[in-house]
Amino acid sequence: MSDIIRRDPRAEWIARNRLHPLHAAMQPVQHSWMGPNGLIRKNVHGVGFIGPNGIKRIDRSGAQQGGATKRSASVEVQLPLHQVLQPAFYISVVPDMVGGRLSSHDRDLLGLAHQMAGKDGAVLAVVFGEHKESTFETAGVDRLLVLDGDEFSGYSPEQRVQGLRAVDNQFNPRHWLLPDSRSGGGELGRRFAASLGERPATRVWQVKGDECIGRAGAGLQDLARPLARLILAAAECAEPVSETRHEALPVELSTSIARSLPRIEDLGAVAVDPGAIPMAEAEFIFSGGNGVKDWALFHETAAALGATEGASRVAVDDGFMARDRQVGASGTWVTARVYVAVGISGAIQHLQGIGACDKVVAINLDPGCDMIKRADLSVIGESSEIFRALIAAVTAYRNGAKRDAA
Repeated sequence: MSDIIRRDPRAEWIARNRLHPLHAAMQPVQHSWMGPNGLIRKNVHGVGFIGPNGIKRIDRSGAQQGGATKRSASVEVQLPLHQVLQPAFYISVVPDMVGGRLSSHDRDLLGLAHQMAGKDGAVLAVVFGEHKESTFETAGVDRLLVLDGDEFSGYSPEQRVQGLRAVDNQFNPRHWLLPDSRSGGGELGRRFAASLGERPATRVWQVKGDECIGRAGAGLQDLARPLARLILAAAECAEPVSETRHEALPVELSTSIARSLPRIEDLGAVAVDPGAIPMAEAEFIFSGGNGVKDWALFHETAAALGATEGASRVAVDDGFMARDRQVGASGTWVTARVYVAVGISGAIQHLQGIGACDKVVAINLDPGCDMIKRADLSVIGESSEIFRALIAAVTAYRNGAKRDAA
């Protein structure tokens, strides 16, 4: 078994949140305390384990006691199961699924759907094509419908509208929720609304009872209107589901989907120079800080990964990177799906600038720095050695893919 200590940010967050239903279960058990006369008291009944014959055993070596008093970060958090056996109605959600996974915008949308469904309704997630997501249960999905097929691959808005029409005919959802985003949800939602003859509520950021509130006037005003059947919601429209676990039962369509003659031909993705992508629009950012000693190797690694380069303010002030590459409150606020911070300690201004990033990977020598605490994945080690390992891994992967293709 590996000796690497792995952190569970979710378990740590639950341990800090007093309002969470699992907060008490994540607290360490107190087995010793100081009495009023200054002597250390021990609870001998709270230490030990149950042996194979049912008799309680006490390990005098302290190994069992140390394991019991110290909360393990790898403890699996088992949330209470939310079940809807016979849904009275459905709230359908069509997430963007950029890269085959739920984004933060998608999770906000599922949180809003869970609020609107209540106890009697069920949240139905409609996903097109193959996906890589494995956390539908904790994201708030009660029923999962995957519309798989070559006709849904690539850019196919007409065929996807036909798929949503088939879902609407079979399940008759009370409301449809789609992300009002540039990743496809905004366009698909408007096309679907035109197909249904519905007037959608756009840029919705709040739902109150029978009323929804959306942004208007270039985002400077709020527009309230009656709750529409088709809602295009903005980011942070609701809190993501975090206190319940859902079934995510797979469902299927009982009828075939009508084929539509595509009027738009998808020629595939166009190769783009990562360095030409604006920082605010980059999906994958490889950012360096004061801890980077070999900048030539840093640039080589970023090129091998196909990532957009970024930097902390210290690296920019020292002249290693251009000013337009600076990330943070005093530079550019980024919304990347993956943000890799190399040798960045994590000043408050920098952490503010990456607050909207989905996944943060930190490479640092200091395991106690603020960036390590913020990161979803941390790598403790020398950056130059990690750069060489990344380049070797990427090269081996691409060579293997070429051999398989040949």
